Amino acid sequence: MFSNIDTALIHGGYDPHADLQNGGTGAVNVPVYLSSTYVQHAPGQHSGYEYSRTGNPTRAALEALVAELEGGVAGFAFASGMAAIAAAISLLDSGDTVIISDNVYGGTFRILDKVFKRFGINYLIENTNDAAALAAKLSPDVKAILVESPANPLLSVTDIAALAKVTKAHGILLMVDNTFMTPYLQRPLELGADLVIHSATKYLGGHSDLIAGLIVTATPELAEKIHFIMNSTGGILQPFDSYLLMRSIKSLGVRMDRHVANAEAVAAYLSAHPAVARVYYPGLPTDPGYQTQHAQAKNGGSMLSFDLAEGYSVNKFLTGLKMVALAESLGGVESLVGHPATMTHASIPPDLRAEMGISDQLIRLSVGIENAQDIITDLTAALSAAQ
Repeated sequence: MFSNIDTALIHGGYDPHADLQNGGTGAVNVPVYLSSTYVQHAPGQHSGYEYSRTGNPTRAALEALVAELEGGVAGFAFASGMAAIAAAISLLDSGDTVIISDNVYGGTFRILDKVFKRFGINYLIENTNDAAALAAKLSPDVKAILVESPANPLLSVTDIAALAKVTKAHGILLMVDNTFMTPYLQRPLELGADLVIHSATKYLGGHSDLIAGLIVTATPELAEKIHFIMNSTGGILQPFDSYLLMRSIKSLGVRMDRHVANAEAVAAYLSAHPAVARVYYPGLPTDPGYQTQHAQAKNGGSMLSFDLAEGYSVNKFLTGLKMVALAESLGGVESLVGHPATMTHASIPPDLRAEMGISDQLIRLSVGIENAQDIITDLTAALSAAQ
């Protein structure tokens, strides 16, 4: 274990010196074990690996790395962020209810509304920003609370430590989707969460070239349950993608520093632009979540959203961008822009989107690591074209 996360990003999860001492090659990078099965000494006697759905040495190194970064007991690598969310929700039984924040990724809403509801697992949408008010609404069937902080796409901030006190008092699981922040900027387990989820496709992968999901647990008991679910359902991350993800995580710190610096500059610029009605970014001192965000995270991250003012065309703005790419996903080194109402959150019914505050004028921006002025120049031209 390394006390400094910048070092842990590079050296965590795998020790080439230990590999060398144990008869390995001492390869600086984790070898990619492209094997589905492993020879056993005798029936039922193996050396730690028997079948790659159950465990693979390359994936195991990634899982050890992410557990170390999040300060958890164990990590688990899935084929996608949604596979990780599905595994987390699979901890619940028929008749249980999970509470989700009043703005979450549309895929999270969809899997609860269209898949798990059919199996008797219910959900409630609540404002998780007020832990005391939420505690008063809890009923015996509520067994878990799943939050994103900052949330997607309105960047609302949940006080994770305050919510953890509530969940622990009521024997409820607290699951935190830490995709937007990464363990470099926020560590929910240290704030009292029971389980952390990542769409590692995003900032952890960082290059828009792989799909992956991660779970880290706070206790051995939860780790055992998640491993059983993973092994039973089989939504595992493949060895080469595990290798790619570890390679990307090595540069997470330097990438996030640049991402955040650019986002702060872009947020300040948009806040002063007449074409923008409102900016949602907890890195701005004027944002309602600013104080909570900076109490539990390193900074405001690099995701932001904004409402175009009346009289400005969303379509003209989006098609007017030349460098910033109109595309699904986020967290890549390139800046990506999306329209939640027709893209990431289209699975949420229009009336519910309106209740959540996701308007048709809302734009979500994943600020990349290009030159900040080049990003602003592209936004300026598109905003002019949108009028």
